[in-house]
Amino acid sequence: MRRRSSVVAGMWGVSLIAMTVCVHPGALNGVTPQSNGSPPDPRHWTHFVRIGGYGLSLDRVDAIIKDATGSHVFGIETDNDVPGRYESFLEPAEKLRAIQAVAQKAHAVGNYAFVYVAGLECITANADQEGHTLFKDHPDWVQRKLTGEPAVFGGGTAFWVAPGDEDVWISPYASEWRKTYMERVRQIAGTEIDGIYVDIPYWMTHFEGWEKSWASFDDYTVAAFKKKTGLDARTDIKLGDNDDPGFIQWIDFRTETITDFMSEINQNVKAVNPKCVTIAEIYPGIEEGSPRVGADAYQLYPVLDVIAHEYEYGSGDHMAASRTPLDWFGYMTGMYSFRSFAAGRASWMLNYSWDGNKHVDRREAMKNLAMAELMAGANVWDARGHVMSGSNDMETRKVIFNWIARHEKTFYSPRNPVRPIGIYFSPKTRDYFSTEFIESFRGMMYLLLQSHLEFQIVTPRDRQSFRGEELILPDVRCLSQPELDWLQGIVRNGKALLVTGETGRYDEKRQPWTENPLHKLLGITEPAREQTSAALARFIYAPRCPGKAYYAEVEKHFNEYAVQGDYQAASFEKLRQRLSSEILRLSNSEAGVKIDASPFLSTQIAEVNGKIHVFMANFRGLKSNEVAQQVPERNIRIVFPAPQNVKLYVLPFLGEIQELAGEWSPGKITFTIPEVTQGMVVWCGD
Repeated sequence: MRRRSSVVAGMWGVSLIAMTVCVHPGALNGVTPQSNGSPPDPRHWTHFVRIGGYGLSLDRVDAIIKDATGSHVFGIETDNDVPGRYESFLEPAEKLRAIQAVAQKAHAVGNYAFVYVAGLECITANADQEGHTLFKDHPDWVQRKLTGEPAVFGGGTAFWVAPGDEDVWISPYASEWRKTYMERVRQIAGTEIDGIYVDIPYWMTHFEGWEKSWASFDDYTVAAFKKKTGLDARTDIKLGDNDDPGFIQWIDFRTETITDFMSEINQNVKAVNPKCVTIAEIYPGIEEGSPRVGADAYQLYPVLDVIAHEYEYGSGDHMAASRTPLDWFGYMTGMYSFRSFAAGRASWMLNYSWDGNKHVDRREAMKNLAMAELMAGANVWDARGHVMSGSNDMETRKVIFNWIARHEKTFYSPRNPVRPIGIYFSPKTRDYFSTEFIESFRGMMYLLLQSHLEFQIVTPRDRQSFRGEELILPDVRCLSQPELDWLQGIVRNGKALLVTGETGRYDEKRQPWTENPLHKLLGITEPAREQTSAALARFIYAPRCPGKAYYAEVEKHFNEYAVQGDYQAASFEKLRQRLSSEILRLSNSEAGVKIDASPFLSTQIAEVNGKIHVFMANFRGLKSNEVAQQVPERNIRIVFPAPQNVKLYVLPFLGEIQELAGEWSPGKITFTIPEVTQGMVVWCGD
């Protein structure tokens, strides 16, 4: 959901979120500052942001730049919403001057600036006292339920809507509004600003009473759908019925609409300022929220420069302080998925650590959140409570951000697969069979992360680049003909497949195949019975999905054992051992890196700058709303493929690089890491 600054700006005021470091002459040329004396990194500045927020009026710009520099933040986001406030949607000149002033001040100190704008939301202040509001002037622009109810809300609907205000959600097909919106985007891009940050470009399905509306059924949108499909959205589809082909077309249409809207914004931005980046903030992650609101990270990444994920996965209030150990694995799964979808672009995490919990140290919650995001390769955004600005503890921010600045290449350089086990993410299966697919996918990811096996999340977009020896299809019910052709190539090349659940039963439009083509390809004759083959290809067919089975097991007792310690007799541990052994046997090759540690440690293995790295996040001992300090993971044994006399380097979270010696045997070297408290990166080198 939208998170505004805790400081309310005036009509022409600005609210800042800043990310800055010391002045660096290369910053204005698109290279990132380096705090460790190394040559400038040519990667784009968006990969290195360390984000924090400020409420701002124009007379406080200098003070904010100074404060942000002192807390090791990089870049500046101005909350100066031109199209999202009706008065400035009509008359933007004063706000445009403010945006230009902020951009110039940022550039003067070697910084970057980007500006917040609303997507499809617009607020008229003090609407109860105004003769003109957006809805009063343009009721046809507004999104509507099937019943005709307009998406118009008053004060108290959300914390950013003040008493007396009018909050409306606009149809992206309202042509007159869209023309003006794109003009405002071009004007903003012309102010020298470095980025435009578009907040939650959604169909209105997330306020109370609208969750199952599958809006919008306004005249503009209904006409656009009929032009595209020939169907009347009000009468020709069975709303909410995934068995109805018309509703499937409605789901696809809504997602394509939001993607096209964001693509048009980016095209208008680049037409005026090719260096200006377009960022979308969205809260749906990998779950059912994506097709419901229409904003799908997988579809949006190719048309944007960055996505800022307000991914609130976890128990209770979704704070880091409230997450259980298993919640953290869910959070890691989401972030690793985003990094796969991004395909080289940056992923920013607008997430929250602590909001007044009396039993949890705010500083430890901040550290845990930053540690997890770094281990996944995502950028950290520090905020106070549930808003975009401030910090729960400024001194802790300084420590974390200063440390990230010194080690940013380790975390933000590209991570390349070594000998991965592939796990397939199917956006279409997620859209049409959300619960079934996500339970299987998440269960398999938990299994791989907790068994310390190298993984690679493979998608329809990057499938041709997969070079691993084994691929897991976690109840991937929807497969297109191009995907089936690719899988046929996988089979012919002798790769191993783990096929679970009802994989392959439907095509990409959710229409059932007469005969499951994947079963035909693999020679599966009894779909209800598990089968294994070593003839045409190495595969296991498991109709009773092991991913779902493991997901169900860890849901029962994982958190309990993460706190109490001895887990060897736990049912989830027995299942983990069996399934991970089967996966390794199926691949018919040794893992590139072997790690012996408890399942409460999450690991990612990847090649970074020519060296194999292991990124480790420890969640052992954490307890929701009670304990935010981990029980250290001790005596971790790691075996690297390596020549003789190499050394192991370890970088503990918030610590310094240390060197360890190992025991060498032909082709490999074994190291024992005495302790991991919160997180650690390890790698081999000369």
